Amino acid sequence: MPSNDARMLIHAAVPTAAVGAVAAVVSGVIAGGEGALGAGVAALVTILFMGIGLLVLQQTARSLPHLFQAMGLMLYAAQILLLFVFLAAFKNTTLFNPRSFAITLVATTLAWIGAQTYAHMKSKILYVEPESSTAPRPEKTGPSS
Repeated sequence: MPSNDARMLIHAAVPTAAVGAVAAVVSGVIAGGEGALGAGVAALVTILFMGIGLLVLQQTARSLPHLFQAMGLMLYAAQILLLFVFLAAFKNTTLFNPRSFAITLVATTLAWIGAQTYAHMKSKILYVEPESSTAPRPEKTGPSS
């Protein structure tokens, strides 16, 4: 994984994990152990879904740059849809508190998107490939001083 990709992943995952940890503590205080478990599972699901999506998007950007924008839009739509499906599947679970799970899932998803946006704005991504240093330089024409 190139350093740019790893940096982007870390800059998005760390704030998301922090929001998940805060949500787990708050849910634990409000809803007990089931609330903390639900918040922890939601944070892990968000980091997993969004992390895989980011890696897929980075691979697409490298191999099929002309599909990057369309792939990004499709990927985010699919991720949000999958998160809703995950919410619906665990709507009536007794494993953990579904309300803590749902609220944390939304909060960590928003934290991931915000952190990824911020990291992308601050990254220095080349839009034009610089010239190779091994390429022959054009010779000067005209008077020399």
